[in-house]
Amino acid sequence: MTPAMDDDHVVLSNFSRRHPRCRLQAVSARSHPSVRVLRTAILRSVSRSFYLSFRCLPAQLREPVALAYLLARTTDTVADTAQISVAQRTETLQMLSNAIQGKASRKMIVDLLASFAPLQENPAERRLIESLPDSLEWLEQLEKADRDEIRVLLAKITNGQMLDLLRFNNPTEIPALRTAADLDEYTYFVAGCVGEFWTRLCFRRLREFASLSEDEMMALGKRYGMALQLINVLRDAGADLRAGRCYFPEDELSTAHLTPAQILSEPERFQPVYRGWVEKAEQGLDCGMQYSRAIRNRRVRAATVLPALIGARTLALLRQTGAAALHRKVKVPRREVRAMIVSLAVSFASRKRIDAIFERVKL
Repeated sequence: MTPAMDDDHVVLSNFSRRHPRCRLQAVSARSHPSVRVLRTAILRSVSRSFYLSFRCLPAQLREPVALAYLLARTTDTVADTAQISVAQRTETLQMLSNAIQGKASRKMIVDLLASFAPLQENPAERRLIESLPDSLEWLEQLEKADRDEIRVLLAKITNGQMLDLLRFNNPTEIPALRTAADLDEYTYFVAGCVGEFWTRLCFRRLREFASLSEDEMMALGKRYGMALQLINVLRDAGADLRAGRCYFPEDELSTAHLTPAQILSEPERFQPVYRGWVEKAEQGLDCGMQYSRAIRNRRVRAATVLPALIGARTLALLRQTGAAALHRKVKVPRREVRAMIVSLAVSFASRKRIDAIFERVKL
């Protein structure tokens, strides 16, 4: 879960006094040429709003957050490589998961690169796959607590991705998730667990991180992450249906007398189901705002709240577009994102200001 300040304008002074050994490891990793490329050029090329948030983070959070994001994007790229069978993708994801957990040989990683990198039409994603050995080496250089946290996170994310491949493996039909619980499970594995990871990391690395307890922040962070992924589902609903995937529960579609195959041709009938999930996403963003307000560090507050602001604007655009959103790409313009960042920066991410921005972008 995660506006922009210069990368060089960050110091490790407070962190290094409390964790001198961690500081030496972080500096050593960050100074390695391959790591510098990963956390700058490659990270920027495979992300959009995340990189804006990342640049705002204090130094002591950047290494584990950047690496976790790059590894998650790597597994996501493998899962989305449609040129090969679902069975092959599932097997490769398992192999990649083993590599991240430190249970795969170097030869297995080389074989993975040889088979997957040439299939990537996007040059940035191809370079990301080719950089996997460097990412895994970087993972080994992190302090044990960060490495363990990243491994727990990636185990959940890859599990969710493999479940996704198994659910949508029939090219002759458009299967739907069975129940709302299945959609909640999916959004947790893909993003809710990221909210938990972020919370644990911040409580461990930042003094007096939040005004709420760790348990309260964990619950809010989980719901916030799930809401952000649900917004992705809502925004990409039309494209997913055309690709043979329906994330909306079968029982809700049955109540509306719809099959997944009918949604694109009868979008108006689908709107009650769709609006129900928009409302749930809005409730999750309210949790994200509560989470962000509780953060004491203004830079971390800015980085944490930006996805909620972009998400709220995305939901507003989806509401305005209505049923036509299934047939067009809805995306927050870059100029609006920049305006949010500027507003956060000039106000030092004050709680009053982030509340005002949040209310405005919902219009």
